Amino acid sequence: MIPRYGATRAELDQLLVGEPRYRVDQVWKGLYGELSDPADMTAVPKALRSRLDAELELSLRPVSEFSSDKGSTIKFLWELDGGSRIETVLMLYPDRATVCVSTQAGCAMACGFCATGQAGFTRHLTPGEIVEQVVRAAQRAKAMGRRVSNVVYMGMGEPLANEEPVWQSLVRIHDDIGISARQLTVSTVGVVPGIKRLAARPLPVSLAVSLHAANDDLRDSLVPINRRYPIKVLMEACGEYLEAKGRRLSFEWALIADVNDRPSDAIELASLCRRFRVPAHVNLIPLNPTPGYAVRGSAKSHVYAFADQLIELGVNATVRRNRGTDIAAACGQLAAGQPVKMSSKSRDDRHDDRDDEAFDDGYDD
Repeated sequence: MIPRYGATRAELDQLLVGEPRYRVDQVWKGLYGELSDPADMTAVPKALRSRLDAELELSLRPVSEFSSDKGSTIKFLWELDGGSRIETVLMLYPDRATVCVSTQAGCAMACGFCATGQAGFTRHLTPGEIVEQVVRAAQRAKAMGRRVSNVVYMGMGEPLANEEPVWQSLVRIHDDIGISARQLTVSTVGVVPGIKRLAARPLPVSLAVSLHAANDDLRDSLVPINRRYPIKVLMEACGEYLEAKGRRLSFEWALIADVNDRPSDAIELASLCRRFRVPAHVNLIPLNPTPGYAVRGSAKSHVYAFADQLIELGVNATVRRNRGTDIAAACGQLAAGQPVKMSSKSRDDRHDDRDDEAFDDGYDD
């Protein structure tokens, strides 16, 4: 068996030995350009369709599916070979359709205000497993008369701790599915070597950094990897990425009541944003509830006041719409049904690792 979306063109060519050479292009276009299952590729002979359907095996086994927001937010729970589970979220808006993909089963970053971090790490995903999430979600969107326009690597896991498979999946999504590099966003909690490797890659994908604190003392407690790559080192890597790609950076900031939502936090954050040639954009995310983190998110009025202060300080800041909170599909809530570790601490090593798009134009009500 060959993974359907993990197979290379060379492997597909080997599978189709004896067939006309144009069959490889037909099947490849069917899988990626047309988002078709082999059984539905009418340009391919029926016998070959049946063989491809049997020999090109899907990697994601559906476990359950949940919808919210009148059907415009859909969360898929998949099981992988070996029994690990991951989640994918499809979000439909009037002007776009976004897929949020996972890159690991669980997460090793130990950021405790994220449900994925609370559940712990199981394994890395392969390029095919990442790409298949996009295809399966795009097939659902197509059935609803929509086309996926954006992909964000903000689901379960730390993408840059799995950088090579993530990069291979980005190439496949860009080259074969046909989604623009500008509409592909990779999120990281601050894995500096991964940022540097991604900066050296040819595609100018967007980079979103889950920052959550603008000084090392606070960020050490919220985002454990900051102890290895402190803010000064992280900002230098971000600057290098901006210069290499020419793409505005995005900082994600989950607002936690009385932790990182004070006026002094806004002042520190604005200072970091303005250090770049093109000031970084800030996505403010009201902290979503998770079972293992007792501290509450900032009140809505406080969130908007924080945004207003950033804007007054010369920073482009927007407030994230929370989609799918009722089905645990919102920012930081993906745990694939895994039990999370309860904590009695009011502040721990915590992290948010997903969002529903790269950038917004303004406040979202």
